[in-house]
Amino acid sequence: MSDEQSHDAAHAMIGESRLALAGAFAALRVRLEALMAGMPPPSQDRPEADSTLGLLADRFGLDAADSEILCLAAAAELAPEMTELIRSQTGGDRADVALAIALRPQDGWEAICPEAALRRWRLIELIGQGPILRRPIAVDERVQHFLMGVNYLDARLQGLVDVARPRRQLDAREQAIACRIAGAWTTAPPVALILLAGHDGSALREAAAHAAEATGLRLYRIDGADIPTDWTQRSALATYVDRELALSDGALLIESRSNENTPGATRLAEALAGPVVLAGADPAPAERAPRLRIELPAPARAERRALWYAAIGHRAEALGTGLDQLAEQFALDRSGIDMAVGATVNGTPVRPEALFNALWQAAREQARRRLDGLAERIESHAAWDDLVLPPDQTAQLLDLAAHVRDGWRVNEEWGWRVKSPRGLGAAALFAGPSGTGKTMAAEVLAAQLQLDLYRIDLSQVVSKYIGETEKNLSRIFDAAENGGAVLLFDEADALFGKRSEVKDAHDRYANIEVSYLLQKMEAYRGLAILTTNQKSALDSAFLRRLRYLISFPFPDAAARAEIWTRIFPAETPRAALDPARLARMNISGGSIRSIALNACFLAAGSGGPVKPEHVLRAARREYAKLDKPLAASEIGALI
Repeated sequence: MSDEQSHDAAHAMIGESRLALAGAFAALRVRLEALMAGMPPPSQDRPEADSTLGLLADRFGLDAADSEILCLAAAAELAPEMTELIRSQTGGDRADVALAIALRPQDGWEAICPEAALRRWRLIELIGQGPILRRPIAVDERVQHFLMGVNYLDARLQGLVDVARPRRQLDAREQAIACRIAGAWTTAPPVALILLAGHDGSALREAAAHAAEATGLRLYRIDGADIPTDWTQRSALATYVDRELALSDGALLIESRSNENTPGATRLAEALAGPVVLAGADPAPAERAPRLRIELPAPARAERRALWYAAIGHRAEALGTGLDQLAEQFALDRSGIDMAVGATVNGTPVRPEALFNALWQAAREQARRRLDGLAERIESHAAWDDLVLPPDQTAQLLDLAAHVRDGWRVNEEWGWRVKSPRGLGAAALFAGPSGTGKTMAAEVLAAQLQLDLYRIDLSQVVSKYIGETEKNLSRIFDAAENGGAVLLFDEADALFGKRSEVKDAHDRYANIEVSYLLQKMEAYRGLAILTTNQKSALDSAFLRRLRYLISFPFPDAAARAEIWTRIFPAETPRAALDPARLARMNISGGSIRSIALNACFLAAGSGGPVKPEHVLRAARREYAKLDKPLAASEIGALI
């Protein structure tokens, strides 16, 4: 149907609505005139179903008394020919309660009760204060327009509720969800509440919008963050929303984007009577029934590759296996992929390498959104040259980097994900004394792999409340899945120590926490790194779950000399500093870095280059911090 035809049809409908309403007013006039003449008014039937008054009666459960009182209140405002007749009875321009009761003496009082349909749905209201019989009855403006055949979104909901319309074609996953929603709405009786679970809010909205279009419903949308926390305001909102759904053949989509919005969204869903879709990552179940939970699964790797290909367009072919790497590394949904491509492709040079690098960086930025609020992101600029380790440990780190980089080929192309999907991640333990380079090694790996590195603060993860530690760990791993970020559990001994003998309930739940972590680490497809100063404190069952165990030894004199050689940036002015002599200080690489940095500050304060005396002063401070004496042989190396 063309726009012109739709416009003509709407005008025809308005004309029919007003004609039917005029007929209802005429019948009411006959009854009022009989009442004024002291004669019994003729019987009044329920309004015809095809009139707007009849539609209101059907949708709000109005009986004959409700319908006539609504018609009486509307006539005073919409039918000028009725004004004089009503004024003669009430002395004012509106019908009042006394006239309504006189017209319906048997059931009028029940009809105007605040809990009855007319006032509960705010179709009418009693104006002012004073004796109830003298209070005028007004029809809500939104209802007046509906009676006249004009439909629009209630002004009280403007800015809070908007119409959600389909914006694009659905993929296969979304189409399946839309069909299930449409089916739930067309069953007898229809499902009142649908819990729609998934992280891709855009896809959830599109599926609901297409389902509404297929079933002839108008879909309204409200953000969970905009739902009032005050119960009186929320109750009023529920009434107006429910009334709007009934007036416009609508359904409501409540989008709960975070856990903070969930309680308000759930309470609003429980307060509504019309069809509701409560969408979010994990929408809380409401008490309202019947209800249905539908989950939108995250796109699998093959689906993600197809989404990347479609979003990039004709330039995708040139990326080759780069598409596979993007699809495997970043578990983005359709909207995340579209945003990454939209921020990259148009301004990127034609060369495939430059395009791939730009897409990779944009995907990292999209993937980190969920994890940024849960852990500390470390900007890593460390390189392999900054790391001084024995050859065996360096080789293990290179193998670990290759494992993460080429995991997509082994898992997907070589069939391991199908044959044995468990334990394909690259969990690693870095063990060694403090300051031996464990954290720096994690930074080097993240920089080499071009992945985000997040340090997990265990004090924020471990909880004394039963079950909370598991929830915290689950949130971190689930959020990290989007980008396969490198997770660094620094100094993890507190959480990953030997599983204790079960002597009480506390021990049992502590062991459950450790077992849960082992399970999450095995399932995590990215790189999780644990660091410990005490390898012996770790349970052997825990060690078996780790794919890599790399020991970081305390540096010997040769390693310390190499660290001193590399520790200062090339731009730092230095006097004659002999790395071999400085290496006589028996300290870790972390302490060497601290001494070198403090020596630079001392030298900058004196206005000259870094000299041995600056290093000596910095060394005295570091040794004091370590509660360790500075031996004469070590001082001799500096003077």
